[in-house]
Amino acid sequence: TNSLTMVWRLFKNLSEEQQRYEKQLIFEHPALVKLCQQLLRDARRMMRGDLVFSLHALVNLGVPQNTLLVQTLVRVCQEKLNQLDNRCISVLATTLARMDKDKNVSALQAGLQLLVEQRISSIRDIFILQNLMKCLGKDAPVFLKKKLEMAVVREIDGLTFPNALRMFLALAAMNYCSFPILNPCSKKIQENVHDVSFRQLILILEACHTLLYRNVKLFLALADYVNSTAYLWDKRQIILFLSACETLGFQPTELLDIFAEKVTEDPDFLNLKNLLTVLRVYSRLNHVPKVQKHLFFETLHSCLNKCLPQLSNTELLKAVYALGILGYLPHHALDELLQKYSKDEFILSDDPKEQNTMMLRCVKTCMELDSPSFPKPAFVLAENLSSLVSLNLRKAQEALIELLGDENMFRQNVQLPYGYHIDFEIRMDSDRKKVLPIAATDDHPDSCVQRLAFLFAPMSAFCLGTTHPQGKLAMKKRHLNKLGYHVILIQNKKFQEMKNEDAVEFLKRKIYSEDAFSFPEATLQDNN
Repeated sequence: TNSLTMVWRLFKNLSEEQQRYEKQLIFEHPALVKLCQQLLRDARRMMRGDLVFSLHALVNLGVPQNTLLVQTLVRVCQEKLNQLDNRCISVLATTLARMDKDKNVSALQAGLQLLVEQRISSIRDIFILQNLMKCLGKDAPVFLKKKLEMAVVREIDGLTFPNALRMFLALAAMNYCSFPILNPCSKKIQENVHDVSFRQLILILEACHTLLYRNVKLFLALADYVNSTAYLWDKRQIILFLSACETLGFQPTELLDIFAEKVTEDPDFLNLKNLLTVLRVYSRLNHVPKVQKHLFFETLHSCLNKCLPQLSNTELLKAVYALGILGYLPHHALDELLQKYSKDEFILSDDPKEQNTMMLRCVKTCMELDSPSFPKPAFVLAENLSSLVSLNLRKAQEALIELLGDENMFRQNVQLPYGYHIDFEIRMDSDRKKVLPIAATDDHPDSCVQRLAFLFAPMSAFCLGTTHPQGKLAMKKRHLNKLGYHVILIQNKKFQEMKNEDAVEFLKRKIYSEDAFSFPEATLQDNN
């Protein structure tokens, strides 16, 4: 056992290339054959620790699972399962997590799960608990996950920084979101953020995504750390970090600005894969750099033109769509896209919600509405889809009736050209002092009439912890502005949480506020 364990310890510290070479030497060594034969003979007489650690070393060294030796050790572990102490249980769980499911492995896993359930109240070592959580995985029954959670919470006061990191990964492996564990772990990571390696940064963010755990303070601490050490990171590492943030819907504003500068200074590192990731991140998070925004997008446009011969049809569509969301029309790539479309090289579904169909429709809308020559229409043809509103808009409807006094003072569920839809529309006089009846303004369309569009959007349509709209919502707002609407974005979840009188007062402020009639455009339309 000592020999096998030492071989494994030396082996795991080698590089991947060295491991391939050494593995061949180990397997060809005559001493290994003798060692395995002796292990096979003595398996049933071995001490519990030797038995478990021998199996652990063999599996990690890559000895095939279907060999007589490995299968014998698995069966003997099953026979001696009740004799194993907590440390041996932890090592065995780690070993089984690396093995493929077969008859013997499944039987041992089932027995191990029952044993853990019986012993869990006696396990005080948080490292062992983490290991068991990680190895039992997402298939563990909910009641066992709950018991493991309670055992960890009992020992949470002694949590160290390394254990906090491992706990994140253990919960992600179990796919079990436990706030009583995650919140203290997050706090410990924030306190020691400068000790987090790059790989751990990514693993933490990926675990948060798996667990649907959104802790803005944690994300800000990680982003600030990367900001302050950005000069140490490779550009590709920053791309990976930004991509992980984008998956969470989190906008690390300062880092996005820093990275935009790096791109304009040295765009040569942007290969096709990196370029598509950067386009996806900036468009989804609706981020336009504060400084040299035109240069940044022209640089991306130039890189896109260089990559055109390598792009598949779908990649080309995604790239043009991403820039279109930000209000930038990459003319050369756009021409290429339209040529392919005219030649029927795109396989498009009849379903308007299918991704490629939706992206192509958005690109065409951007071509028309984001063109500098597009005139602001004096009148927009619109229709009411239905007088009924969905349940999640009922509160808004009632608040508007109470505020304006009559259902005839606003329209609801309005369908506009270009496939756009708004929840509520009201119209005001040119001085923005008075709300006008819808029927009166329909009969006499007047360019002096101010039109307000209310969009009640889910929290997922905004960057995490902010009121900054993500890409598609920001594009919709921009296009509605082009159609002559003043757009008021409202986070519906927060609106639903308001008391009725507060909701009425909130809408009143939104309608009569100067901000409702400003057109803040963080896009590049003037450059097109």
